[in-house]
Amino acid sequence: MRRRLTDEKLCMKNQLLEKVDYKIEETPRGVWRSFMYPSGEYFTEYRSNTVLFGLPLVHFTRGKCPETGRRIVAKGIFALGRIAVGVVAVGQAAAGLVAFGQAGVGLLFCLAQACAGLIAFGQLAVGVHFGAGQVATGTTALGQFAVGKYVLAQLGAGQYLWTTQHSDPVAVQHFHELWVRISSLLH
Repeated sequence: MRRRLTDEKLCMKNQLLEKVDYKIEETPRGVWRSFMYPSGEYFTEYRSNTVLFGLPLVHFTRGKCPETGRRIVAKGIFALGRIAVGVVAVGQAAAGLVAFGQAGVGLLFCLAQACAGLIAFGQLAVGVHFGAGQVATGTTALGQFAVGKYVLAQLGAGQYLWTTQHSDPVAVQHFHELWVRISSLLH
């Protein structure tokens, strides 16, 4: 059974074709662009005036863009948003030299629930040099389940293991020296 479109539905405007009336706030450091939907949803974006290597120093996004109905990827030296890409990226999904988020890829460092990087900390941490997490990989790997060259784990696989079942002297020495180095940085 087909339903007929009412006159009200036929007269509705396509909001994506309408000019969006943003609230624009210019500050000495950058520009805020904001929009409040009739439903109460909120969109805001900030771009700093300072640009390095073609990227804004800071780019922040929140909510869905009223022009497209989609999220804008935050791209900047410091990128903050649901999806963020930058030198330092913070977001639910983040990628950069340094990344923080729920899912992240940090070329140098990553701290996320699921992450990958040269150094990775997360529930699932895929580290090249160092990984620490519930499940971890890396040359040095610490975790409940870990795989690497030097492994400290409940269950692990690697060349030098320190697990509940095995204590390789090379692994014990490696992790002792690592602890001494970390402790000296904290004092």
